[in-house]
Amino acid sequence: MVSVLKQFSGAGQATRVHAAAAYPISWNETPFYQRIYEEDEVQESSPEQAVAEATQILHDDFAYEFELKWDLWELEAVGGLDPTWKQEPAIVRVVGFGPEFDEGAYEQNGQVRIDFGLDTPFLLEEVELDKVGAECVKRNVQKLVEVTNAIQENCGISSRLLWSDSGENLAQKLIARLQRVN
Repeated sequence: MVSVLKQFSGAGQATRVHAAAAYPISWNETPFYQRIYEEDEVQESSPEQAVAEATQILHDDFAYEFELKWDLWELEAVGGLDPTWKQEPAIVRVVGFGPEFDEGAYEQNGQVRIDFGLDTPFLLEEVELDKVGAECVKRNVQKLVEVTNAIQENCGISSRLLWSDSGENLAQKLIARLQRVN
């Protein structure tokens, strides 16, 4: 978990955990442990410290969730004015599954799942992009690719899957969108 969380620093982010939780048995249970880190708790919110604290009670039937933020380019349209782009923090959730959590859900989900949130910053499918917008979307996709490659290269994982809520292959959707903006 520490290694996965630290890979976000390679994507130009200061790796800092903003929240941590430990869920017993299944997602239906109340978290056994939960902490939201304040802005001034820099040392306590390092990946090493946050994971060590959350996993003090380590069980095979727990899931451990860590939230961090990374900056993505977002489109901001205000009152019919020309749209502007700015970097905004977006939440990323990294979850480590114990082998007995949620009846062995890790067999289907993997031992570590990273939820990058909505795919909107990477696709903006309903928006006609100008040159600036196309560059911002490309930067977002580049960050996504860089962090997923870093995780695969540095964390000893055997496979990865980019999945979206629509059920469609996100990698194919990203390629198609990038081809349209080039």
